[in-house]
Amino acid sequence: MTDPHIPVLLRPLLRAVEPVSGTWVDGTFGAGGYARGFLEAGADQVIGIDRDPSVFRMAEDWANDYGDRLRLVQGTFSELDELAGEPVDGVVLDLGVSSMQLDQAERGFSFLRDGPLDMRMGDDGPSAADLLNTAEEGQIADVLYHYGEERAARRIARAIVAARPLSRTAQLADIVAGCLPRAKPGQSHPATRSFQAIRIWVNDEFGQLIAGLQAAERALRAGGKLAVVSFHSLEDRVVKRFMQARANAAGGGSRYAPQAETTPATFTLPFRKAIGADPGELDVNPRARSALLRVAIRTEAPAGPADETGLGLPRLPAMGGA
Repeated sequence: MTDPHIPVLLRPLLRAVEPVSGTWVDGTFGAGGYARGFLEAGADQVIGIDRDPSVFRMAEDWANDYGDRLRLVQGTFSELDELAGEPVDGVVLDLGVSSMQLDQAERGFSFLRDGPLDMRMGDDGPSAADLLNTAEEGQIADVLYHYGEERAARRIARAIVAARPLSRTAQLADIVAGCLPRAKPGQSHPATRSFQAIRIWVNDEFGQLIAGLQAAERALRAGGKLAVVSFHSLEDRVVKRFMQARANAAGGGSRYAPQAETTPATFTLPFRKAIGADPGELDVNPRARSALLRVAIRTEAPAGPADETGLGLPRLPAMGGA
């Protein structure tokens, strides 16, 4: 069977967390690339979690080859500590949408393939069409600006509201493209940032990310490793600030003020900077261009408080009307 999804940064990830042993949680199972990589590298068991039930059907051709060493569970990685049911030796999270999902027009993620305007990674909650057809113009503009870093957010939001009701991805892509200059050769499609922002909104990806980092902190035993691969600057900022805050690496007073009292560090940081793709991987997998890997190692300290302050998450109005 041909794997439709190339796992990004797999080799540098395995090098960064070696030796691989014990029980690992793959919180974003997808096509199973990371799970297989960890099983082949020496993990005793991998617990694969995904909110999308279709990925487990796609894994049926090979999952049984690993027997009890691979356990598949439907759910979100924000509850991975409960789904794992035991302390684990490692957690890996691959953030964002997979190329496998982008290739399925009926999922509504792609501006290049016409399909229903859905964008849900799971099978519940409001779709992109539900939100875009009911939200206020100002809220849509905030989503596009904060989650997609789209400078023309207000112009695009105004055009979306004027064109409602929306039901198809091609319709939305045309609306966005009509608000922006034509892309030059080599530039990304004009709708890239808007589709990314709306997908993040639909799936509450930043809320899930923070909850998932905290769940990993609770699930990991002392010495356990947390590895996170992100593709979006705002995602990486949240991961970086969470790890720094939990490692007590970012705060701490100055020579003019006393050292602030800190709680015991729950992680140590084995690398000073994020790890990116090497030229060899970029030649094979251009998707790795924006990927960044960050790693943290769990200490014996109790898990920290569920605190979002200082993580760089935009504050948006609550979803309304859907």
